[in-house]
Amino acid sequence: MLLALLAACDSGHKSKQAKERKAVTAPEVTRPKVPDLFTAQRNEMVADTIEARGIKDSKVITAMRLVPRHAFVPPAMRDRAYDDRALPIGFEKTISQPYIVALMTEAAHVKAGDKVLEIGTGSGYQAAVLAMMGAQVTTIEIHTELTARTRDVLKAAGFSQVKLIEGDGYAGVPGAAPFDAIIVTCAASEVPAPLLAQLKTGGRLVMPVGDEEQAIIALTKNSDGSVDREVVLDGVLFGPMIGEIESHGGL
Repeated sequence: MLLALLAACDSGHKSKQAKERKAVTAPEVTRPKVPDLFTAQRNEMVADTIEARGIKDSKVITAMRLVPRHAFVPPAMRDRAYDDRALPIGFEKTISQPYIVALMTEAAHVKAGDKVLEIGTGSGYQAAVLAMMGAQVTTIEIHTELTARTRDVLKAAGFSQVKLIEGDGYAGVPGAAPFDAIIVTCAASEVPAPLLAQLKTGGRLVMPVGDEEQAIIALTKNSDGSVDREVVLDGVLFGPMIGEIESHGGL
């Protein structure tokens, strides 16, 4: 059983909408500015714990090779930054396990130019991977001090294009919807209805769902509003979504 402790919390439609989305020009990606003395360790991590465990999306693999995970962990933890495990980042939060970041990103079917919403910014690592893939990333973090620190970390690492919002992610960002993909890095007993409503037709929502027994699921939204559901990975353990979700039957 694989346990992943995280920070906090296309479909095949050949529609005109999908064709238009393919034509979107990818935003320019700012390369990391932090000193990078960990290239060999990062390449080894990707080879041994990302590719060897079945991640196939070349865009995800390339982003994982380029994003400096050590920039998103406290200085005292940097010698362990490329271990395939979650690491503490303070505030009783952790940075996500690299394999789980890759798995959820691949399951979201993200393409360059896509609008992606992340719920639970945490360290900022997941958001940075999405931005490196050319996505237009909006991410929400409920913890005030962590939000401020992560905003500085993202800027220092060269990812100032990520839009980081302090707030409760349950309601999403209606004014920026619809989103091509939504990734939720915290668990709930059910998918928040506001997030599903903000997902574009043909879009993917990936999140851990469950109480004591959790699984990462991926939902694809159909044109009639129904969803196709698939289990990406069983036997995971994520921190709970907090805030408004708690009054809607969340964990």
